[in-house]
Amino acid sequence: MLKRIDILLMAFCTGLIVANIYYCQPLVILIAKDFNLTETYAGRITYITQIGYATGLFLLVPLGDMFERKKQILIITGMAILALLTAAVSHSFFLLEIASLLIGICSIVPQLILPLAANLSSDENRGANIGMIMSGLLVGILASRAVSGSIGFWLGWRAVYYMAAGICVLLILLMAKRFPQSFPAFKGTYKQLMRSMFGYIKTQPALRETSIINFLAFAIISAFWTTMVLFLANPPFSFQTLQIGLFGIAGAAGALAAPLVGKLSDGNNPRKNLMIGFILQIISIALFYFTGSHLYLFVIGIVLIDIGQQAIHVTNQTRIYTLIPEARNRLNTIFMSVSFIGASCGSALGLWLWGHGGWAMFCYGMAGIIIFNILIYLFYGNKKSSAHL
Repeated sequence: MLKRIDILLMAFCTGLIVANIYYCQPLVILIAKDFNLTETYAGRITYITQIGYATGLFLLVPLGDMFERKKQILIITGMAILALLTAAVSHSFFLLEIASLLIGICSIVPQLILPLAANLSSDENRGANIGMIMSGLLVGILASRAVSGSIGFWLGWRAVYYMAAGICVLLILLMAKRFPQSFPAFKGTYKQLMRSMFGYIKTQPALRETSIINFLAFAIISAFWTTMVLFLANPPFSFQTLQIGLFGIAGAAGALAAPLVGKLSDGNNPRKNLMIGFILQIISIALFYFTGSHLYLFVIGIVLIDIGQQAIHVTNQTRIYTLIPEARNRLNTIFMSVSFIGASCGSALGLWLWGHGGWAMFCYGMAGIIIFNILIYLFYGNKKSSAHL
């Protein structure tokens, strides 16, 4: 079984690696200026990176049920270093787009660490351990924006990618020394491995429910963090990259809720946490809509939308890890691939809404997605009730 120090180490590594996906978001304005592009067009790298992440999840994460996870983690992190260095030296936007896709593909290591931790945790501690690692992951996501915005402002956007590559070098050394080995149970071929995933989609209604709900939840949170850069860079705020990046600190405060949500998810009815998440999302969107020049409402909204995201994501991830223990990597592949397809769609949708109606149109669109997600939640709840009649 895992010790607390092991969980903390996994949380640390998870946060620093997942940050690779999100460094680009506050840098959109600087990249647009460097390549003489519009901010909306330069924003393409945000959802290209997320598409890469979804691709890596689908193609590489299932191998964790087939091969030793520690070795896979080290190899993929090494590939991430090469992708980050390619982004740093890119002198055309097309090459940066390719590098961004590869960064996404090679940043799936957290989704190998999570099943590794789930396998080595006791039933009574699994949710809490997942919540702790998710805290590291979410702090990494949100703090990455503050770090990226600050370094980008002072040293340029390329320095951010050089820094990220250096961090990954250090992490390889740390993970090689401290991570435990795993002993996968699947003995078939890669084709059989991939085919089995589609069987789980057909036979596991809880997997379908959690994946659909997470698709929409990730679309909302990703749309917000992509579009808010443009919102804050324009009047009435007209903030620079440094100031925009600091808003990630407010979001990181929301990540502290993940361990609590994880503990609650170990109970008898974890679905109740989902409704809490929906309500917090609705309140946050209302605060964003009425922000105007009241920046404190915007900051409160950031904290609430990220706590809401924890309530939805940690609860859903804990639920899927209880379904089929020997297939946790494959279940996580389906769940997280769908989630990050949602994230990439959300980033693209957020940019589209901004281009067609500004911040108000963005808020209308996000409110509609939340309502739709609640209807899906109620639909699956009614199906369960009917099944027990």
